Amino acid sequence: MRRALIATAAVAGLTAVAPTATAGSAPTPEPTSSARSAGITEPGQAYMGWRERGTPLKVGQLDQSTARESGVTATVSGIDVSNWQGQVDWAGQWAAGKRFAYVKATEGTSYKSPSFGHQYTGSYTQGFIRGSYHFALPDRSSGTAQADWFVNNGGGWSADGKTLPGALDMEWNPYGATCFGKTQAGMVTWIQDFVNRYKARTGRAPVIYTNTSWWNQCVGHDTRFAAEVPLWIARYSTAAGTLPTGWSYYTFWQYSDTPIDQNVFNGSLDRLRALATG
Repeated sequence: MRRALIATAAVAGLTAVAPTATAGSAPTPEPTSSARSAGITEPGQAYMGWRERGTPLKVGQLDQSTARESGVTATVSGIDVSNWQGQVDWAGQWAAGKRFAYVKATEGTSYKSPSFGHQYTGSYTQGFIRGSYHFALPDRSSGTAQADWFVNNGGGWSADGKTLPGALDMEWNPYGATCFGKTQAGMVTWIQDFVNRYKARTGRAPVIYTNTSWWNQCVGHDTRFAAEVPLWIARYSTAAGTLPTGWSYYTFWQYSDTPIDQNVFNGSLDRLRALATG
């Protein structure tokens, strides 16, 4: 997806920039072959949905009839970006009907996106309701440490009605074993530590971004998170499909990566503002 985006950056009004790890950071294991095929060649380049499969929808294909078939009565369109997108044409995205955005801030406990500042500020200035996300590396450090790194480097929250709670990106490991070398019980504990620390620091539970296949394999069927954590489901199709155990509905759905990651909020603009306000 990101390789294709680089080739079409001019069309999308984006400038692709290769991410780099912060100076002095600990080395991350080399990307796997599948990660390399997705354009991830060094630490920090992981992005939401990097290993999603299926036939991505084109922009505009998720129309209201499709939304109704998926059980959604009102939706708000949005995007997510990382350092791969560089300078984003926020005015162009607004004109295309997008009203919210998530921006990658951090990865593990050593990477900060060099594009985060201008992407986060630019989306806010344009009028977007925006939030930040953290790409989790559970084999690198504790959930508590990564929550602190995230909050300290852009992942905070404020009740201004324009800032969404931070999102925890839990998905395929681009640098090694699928489940980061953890048992399901160990992964549950890691996520719980992150959620607890993020909530203690910000007063809000984070959103969890994941896909059902990875979650079932690596987290299992523990239902504790569904009670307080909003779900951001990744599935590139005309329907969100089966959700991870415990969640009866999703809050966000990433349904395509063409020509940039496409998302919908499961509700009206007023409900999105309510989520931002807390």
